[in-house]
Amino acid sequence: MLTVTPNGAQPSVKGPADYFTGTVRVDAPFKGTEPSRISGATVTFEPGARTAWHTHPLGQMLLVTAGCGWVQEWKKPVRTIMPGDTVWIAPNVKHWHGATATTSMSHIAIAEVLDGEVVDWMDQVSELEYASTP
Repeated sequence: MLTVTPNGAQPSVKGPADYFTGTVRVDAPFKGTEPSRISGATVTFEPGARTAWHTHPLGQMLLVTAGCGWVQEWKKPVRTIMPGDTVWIAPNVKHWHGATATTSMSHIAIAEVLDGEVVDWMDQVSELEYASTP
């Protein structure tokens, strides 16, 4: 079976405040049909917007498509990410990602479901943590 979901068939949704800080838009969420475990979406972060700290049981791939952003693994330096960059976050690695303070950023986020779970959300990235970025 081959399925095509037309562009615009799914409305954009706002990233929920429980999991994001700032203005975040989620577009074209997708999920494979079992036995596939793939899921993902295109996510756009306005300047200053970011995810909360989180992990993924089977890891996560980010494909940066526009703008300039940051990604940080727990207790490691912040890394700058740009269009064309791919980011692999290994399973169960605590991290966050989002826009820089002055530039929006969009990426395609891809992860796999394990036992019905694709992400474990944790605390918000504090203003102090975010302000300590380069």
